[in-house]
Amino acid sequence: MKTQFSAYNLQQQRNEALLANSLYMRRSVVSSVPPLQLDIEQLSRLSDEDIALFEGLQIESARLAIEAVASLAQINEVDHMGGGLDMIPPLLLTLALVNDEAIDFTIENAHTSVGYFSALSTLGYLDRQHVVDTFRRGLDIPGHVAWVPGGTQLNGGRLGVMIPTAVGQALGKRAAYGADAWVLCHTGDAGWLAGHALNGFHAASVHKAPITFIMHVNGIQLSGSTQNITGADPRPVLESLGIQILETPSLHDIAGLWQTLREARALAREGVPSLIYPTGKYDVPLAQIGDKLGIAEELAQFAGANGVALDKPVWLPGCLMSYRDLPSMLECLFYVNNLPGGKAHHDGHMKGRDLAAILANPMLQLTDEQACALEHWRALAPVSITTEARPAPGSENLLISADAVAKAGAALPAAGGKWVSPRAGVALAYEMMAKAHPDAMFVIDCDLAPSTKVDLALKVLDAEQQFQLSIEEQIATMVANGLAMSTADPKLVVFATFAAFFEGIAREGMEMWRYQRNLNGANEGLNVTFHLSHVGSCTGRDHFSGWSLDWINLAIGYLPYLDRFYAPADARAAFIAIRDLAARSGAHLIGIPRDNLPVLTAQDSDAPLWNPDSPWTDATQLRARPGARRAIVAFGASAYVAAEAADLLARDDIPADAWVVNGLPLEADRLETLFAQYPDGIVTIEDGLIGAPETGLRGFAGLVRGAAHGRALPLIHLGITDPRIAPSEGHLELWRYFGIDTLTAVAALKAL
Repeated sequence: MKTQFSAYNLQQQRNEALLANSLYMRRSVVSSVPPLQLDIEQLSRLSDEDIALFEGLQIESARLAIEAVASLAQINEVDHMGGGLDMIPPLLLTLALVNDEAIDFTIENAHTSVGYFSALSTLGYLDRQHVVDTFRRGLDIPGHVAWVPGGTQLNGGRLGVMIPTAVGQALGKRAAYGADAWVLCHTGDAGWLAGHALNGFHAASVHKAPITFIMHVNGIQLSGSTQNITGADPRPVLESLGIQILETPSLHDIAGLWQTLREARALAREGVPSLIYPTGKYDVPLAQIGDKLGIAEELAQFAGANGVALDKPVWLPGCLMSYRDLPSMLECLFYVNNLPGGKAHHDGHMKGRDLAAILANPMLQLTDEQACALEHWRALAPVSITTEARPAPGSENLLISADAVAKAGAALPAAGGKWVSPRAGVALAYEMMAKAHPDAMFVIDCDLAPSTKVDLALKVLDAEQQFQLSIEEQIATMVANGLAMSTADPKLVVFATFAAFFEGIAREGMEMWRYQRNLNGANEGLNVTFHLSHVGSCTGRDHFSGWSLDWINLAIGYLPYLDRFYAPADARAAFIAIRDLAARSGAHLIGIPRDNLPVLTAQDSDAPLWNPDSPWTDATQLRARPGARRAIVAFGASAYVAAEAADLLARDDIPADAWVVNGLPLEADRLETLFAQYPDGIVTIEDGLIGAPETGLRGFAGLVRGAAHGRALPLIHLGITDPRIAPSEGHLELWRYFGIDTLTAVAALKAL
């Protein structure tokens, strides 16, 4: 017997083993931790004991972070320890404010993860030794911010991305909790300059998001100081975008930061987004810094070794890179002041360093007051906190009653009439969802609602359920992701724009799905729908402008993160697809053609192929002829061509079946069944790029060809092979030019 080798099955076995050895990647994790919840509106100032507690927590977290990176050094690896250490003090205060309901947080500069994991461990959510032993070496404690018990669901990736995403999260919180909503977003002093970050700040202002950004101004970037890399002060830029700037001397001054946070909280209640900016202090003598931090001897020795006088006036940043790690912290201080001995520690490490000596420095020692405060806090009765994974893709989301479906579906175009755009079904379906679930549906528009056909839904939804972002398609995807993560309730979050914009400028939102890890360990798409309107080459007479020739390849590339990808072939199929995607949790892409297509009919009938309450299926048989040993399989809009080709061949007594694929993924045995059913061969047809000899086969054609590997099965693929030249005419003329037409399909079926 021939043995089948399955790389996929082997990978699933490895996945299961990895999850089995994890501590935290579960559907549910229960944590027993000492209580640390502060009411910022009721508590006007922190007590001396509060301050001692937070300073003690800082020291223990910093020691843990340093030990974790020292363990990493044993395998000759480094980490962003410098930024991770300066993250700890303000992050601990943030963690005392959030409640995972109305108030939440995330981290934009996610390479600071060692500080994040260490803080969560100190608070009792993560096992201390597990952080030390497995940081950046296992599934639980990776090298960037990721979701673990007590942490943020919004895993970090590219710099700047979390700014618009956190805005979406804040807007979703506001819809659920009103004025009580508040999101805190820690950010570095580099990522704010990214285009999507700037657009995100703008969106926060335009939509009055209840959000506070906390900028860690340490003055150091990857390859140089912030001043030398960008030379731009973020305050006037962000203030011009509508962000209220709140200055505070230092993020390490817990008492002062508390007061600034109280100001930010009050602003959030009024719908005013803010940025907390630690100014630091200028013209401070080095000796004074040593006295202030309790390291006078260490600073004097370091300055002397580098020939710098102790009366030298310097800038003391409001957020010190490598905070509490000597001498790295001093090297960073000298670096941002252009002094001899200065070094950047963006990629901080412990290679070749004496761990015991570092842990013995004065800034990592507890005072009696701090030790006492920690002891008292840990003696408090623990609270039990359960962290639940997000709903699995495909689980129940928003359902529609049969009466609502029948009422909305009655307006769908009938079969046998004039051709109509599938967008007609889109408009009715989204309007139906908005009426049935007005508090659970959100729509993001980029000045295209009349074209993408979300306009009827917008007329139904309240102002806080819809967001206009002009032409900022890139950040609209991230705002949508943030909205999807704002609460655990079922919801339908839709961002609709032209498919060509997803292919070109809005892919960042889908890229986020690659690093949004669920608590079960899998990287997955969120519960959000990206609506790709105007797919394929059917975009009127404007030649290549706005074409979406790669839409099928785009969706296939993100298929591991999708629940379903929908490619409806007519207006009625579009209605069914939207009804289906709303009923299922998970990430969804739906591709809708712009131009008019016939409403598909059942074989030898004038009745429509689909009714409003028809179940969605991955594929539908359009034509079934007795004795057929060959078939044409169409993807989405080209379905009517497949049906016409099968009908023409039937007139010549050549039996051929026709199928339409309504979306992906296909059922597990779908292609195997088709291959067995049609031994004389299959023709595929699609309105998208299928590649050329020099590029290889792509699109749905590539998927079919790959599945048929090793079979003696004739295959012919129709689609766009050379996209460089085309006429500027209507879509039917264009399809004929590319060979996506009935006569070409008939010839291909005969050629099998």
